[in-house]
Amino acid sequence: MGQFEIIIMDVKIEQSWKEALQNEFEKDYFVNLTAFVRSEYTSKLVFPEAKNIFAAFDSCPFDKVKVVIIGQDPYHNVGQAHGLCFSVNDGIDFPPSLLNIFKEIERDLQLPMPKSGSLIRWAEQGVLLLNATLTVEAHKAGSHQGKGWEVFTDAVIRALNEKREGIAYMLWGNFAQQKASVVDATRNLILKSVHPSPLSAYRGFIGCGHFSAANNYLRMNNKQEINW
Repeated sequence: MGQFEIIIMDVKIEQSWKEALQNEFEKDYFVNLTAFVRSEYTSKLVFPEAKNIFAAFDSCPFDKVKVVIIGQDPYHNVGQAHGLCFSVNDGIDFPPSLLNIFKEIERDLQLPMPKSGSLIRWAEQGVLLLNATLTVEAHKAGSHQGKGWEVFTDAVIRALNEKREGIAYMLWGNFAQQKASVVDATRNLILKSVHPSPLSAYRGFIGCGHFSAANNYLRMNNKQEINW
């Protein structure tokens, strides 16, 4: 519990994000969210590990964000979630959506299928891999929705929209597209497609060309392209 208390109660999030989001931590919803999440970690198996709740932010500082990818929930099976949307730890089989993401990268950029499903390599280049809900009870998808995380992650997107520009937003599926409805398309790149899940990937995700489009946009804005 000691590690969890440090992260949640003191909100040990990367410093630039802490400054950008400071007002959120003082609001009633976040206090209530903290109490809920703390109780869940105390009494249940919850993912990701407490130390990784804010991993997406810790590995991609506010002023370094170049691309935003929005997911919904962390993976809810053992060993998968580690704080970055769509990403899994080294040595874990690729979940179906992640496999389709890699298939599109292979098609779009002629890059070989990677050996690891960990996307920390993207985050360290400026890709914010943001789940709308940052925690989940084991084997219960959506179990922490509606508890306040969505309000917090809405604030994340608003902060980026207000204080940053020239960001490529990859919005896959209706949920992500609604989540980023506040983004100013005149100052950022908005890329939309269906979700990469097996249910929809071959109805528009495979063939969307988002990875090359994002890199083209970054290059046009004199930013280093992402090595996908």
